[in-house]
Amino acid sequence: MSTEMLRWSTPPLLAGRQSIDLRPQMKVSLKSKHITIALHVMIWGMLLLLPYFVSSAHNGYKVGNLPWAYFTFSDLIHIAVFYTNAFYLIPKFLNRRRWWTYLLCGFLLILASVEIKMLVQTIFFSESKKEFTTYRFTILPSIGMFVISSIYRVILDRIRFEREQKERQASELATELKFLRSQISPHFLFNVLTNLVSLARKRSDQLEPSLIMLSDLMRYMLYDTQGKKVELGTEIEYLNSYVELQKLRFGNDVEITNNIEVDEKDRTHLIEPMLLIPFVENAFKHGVGFTDKPRIDIRLSVDQGNMRFEVQNTFDRTFAGGKEESSGLGLNNVVSRLNLLYEGHYTLSIRELDNLFYITLTLNLV
Repeated sequence: MSTEMLRWSTPPLLAGRQSIDLRPQMKVSLKSKHITIALHVMIWGMLLLLPYFVSSAHNGYKVGNLPWAYFTFSDLIHIAVFYTNAFYLIPKFLNRRRWWTYLLCGFLLILASVEIKMLVQTIFFSESKKEFTTYRFTILPSIGMFVISSIYRVILDRIRFEREQKERQASELATELKFLRSQISPHFLFNVLTNLVSLARKRSDQLEPSLIMLSDLMRYMLYDTQGKKVELGTEIEYLNSYVELQKLRFGNDVEITNNIEVDEKDRTHLIEPMLLIPFVENAFKHGVGFTDKPRIDIRLSVDQGNMRFEVQNTFDRTFAGGKEESSGLGLNNVVSRLNLLYEGHYTLSIRELDNLFYITLTLNLV
């Protein structure tokens, strides 16, 4: 007797769609851009109106010994410093690791803004006294605005980087899921066509209904499962059709129990398509032809949105060992899909005991 237990418990990372629609992303991007512009306009507007908030008409809206007109002109210079540093100097020099060029250009930008403000004071506001307060309102705001713009750009780049990382990860996951889904059809068709060849060799009257059933299964695979989840009821019908196809092939040679107890209201839950079939395929592949009395039991139930799916089959390790290399494709595939789509929302138990192979999948469908 040998016992092996494998458990995976791994919120959906993808929303059940493998295709990526760019239109919602464009709408979100445009909306975010409009919000950003509105915030900038609001902040600069408050800064331009600052003299009216901190002073009064009694002293001519002066701050210190400088009139409001000077602060309005200075704020326009500060706006130029902010955007020049944030959207030109940092992307062109700092982000390209041209440190000394960036520091030199930054120093020249601050110096130019201070010189322009002092020139404006000399020409248009010569009556203002050259006190410490005057120089403080001339030099410090330029330095402060340069530092603020640098911090703003760093935060902006960080947010953009994280967003691009998430988009890249989502794209990679979608691509991986699409690849995993594409693996299912050839693997499934290979097994079913093998079954049909067996019926053809026997010249069985069951070949025609088998072909019709296969046609229905292929229609489901090609048209009903592309890029979307399906109702559990639809997946159950597909599973039942597959089992019936196998019954046509094996007849009474294999004892097959297909016990699916799901209420109509629970059949409307959505599930990743073709998620359950690999477990059943695995049972027929390794539980038939290697034992004297092959038996396959399939059970499926749903309780308050929690699905429990069990597959049990007889097997003989002596004969099954030769197929281990190819047998892992279906199960590895479904485990990868579970990790992609139901991480943290499922448990999968696989074990062997007394020549019986057990698979138990519990899945939260809510």
